[in-house]
Amino acid sequence: MNKAGYTTDVPEDRFVLLDELSSRDRPLRVMLVGGTDSGKTTLLTFLANGLIERGLRVAIVDSDVGQKGILPPATVSLAFVDGPFSSPSELRGHAHYFIGTTTPGQYVGEMAVGVKRLTDIAAEKADVVLIDTTGFVTGAGVELKRLKAELVRPDLIVLLERAGEMEYLRKVLAPYGEVVMLSVSPAAREHSRRERREVRREKWRAYFSNSRTVEVDLTKVIPGGTELFRGRPLTEEERELLSTLFKWLVVAGWKGEHYTVVKVDAEGFSRQYVRPALHTVDFERLSNLLVGFIDGEGFCMGVGILKWINFSGMKAQVLTPLSEEEVENAAELRFGRIQVFENGEELGLLRREEL
Repeated sequence: MNKAGYTTDVPEDRFVLLDELSSRDRPLRVMLVGGTDSGKTTLLTFLANGLIERGLRVAIVDSDVGQKGILPPATVSLAFVDGPFSSPSELRGHAHYFIGTTTPGQYVGEMAVGVKRLTDIAAEKADVVLIDTTGFVTGAGVELKRLKAELVRPDLIVLLERAGEMEYLRKVLAPYGEVVMLSVSPAAREHSRRERREVRREKWRAYFSNSRTVEVDLTKVIPGGTELFRGRPLTEEERELLSTLFKWLVVAGWKGEHYTVVKVDAEGFSRQYVRPALHTVDFERLSNLLVGFIDGEGFCMGVGILKWINFSGMKAQVLTPLSEEEVENAAELRFGRIQVFENGEELGLLRREEL
């Protein structure tokens, strides 16, 4: 299931834009910006196919983490286009940058860095780099788009708007690249939250269709993206004290700048404690958590679903389609902020500060 597919039944200004891109100096960096269901991916697919037909080398940077075309989900991905395609989901990723969630509001920095790094790689080989972005264009989304544009310095920023709602964003982005305004196509269709969730469900299911459970040695692979494992392990006396005070089952804990505890509530009542001094993580929040296997250069080799952590043995059980060799080459296991089953069912999102 895909929201967008290749079509040449587009407004005339899309053909004008295609002609313009074909005549520009290369490499050319083009960032597509618009709200949810504004037709960014349809436009990207049209432009990429048209440029390929004209003999140009095309790369796509897919940073729409909420509605990813290029797998895996919850990453920023780069693909080189070898020939005509109907949907970005047909493309094979060349490189990825882990974000770990489908809602990037708390990961503005990572989103911008991922787009920058992958665009730089793309520009070394492609004549035209097309950058797809999220429909997140209000609030923190404005800063996200600005940071991307400031880092990437696109030659062209294409804004899709319905009724002048992108005017403020145009002013924000104008210092960082030439801005072209296009109206949203009359053929663009709004999708319900349920439909978008179903699209994601199929992406998750496709990615994890040939997965297996691997054991990750956390003494050799750095656990990142979380406050867990930082500092010295708690002594038995400290664990007993915390258990007695708060009626928790303390699964694991560390003492660094503050105490960090993985716990299970033994009794359901409210606890009062100084949060800057004590950070707690509910053990159940680690179940089916998305994690990324990160290589020595900071790129994501693939993602997995955390099934279990043996804290005393420093071993993690992770479901992933990655090969044993790829898993062994990981330098970091980075914790994401979405819980998901391998069948594609999303269990919930975590706030950044929860882990």
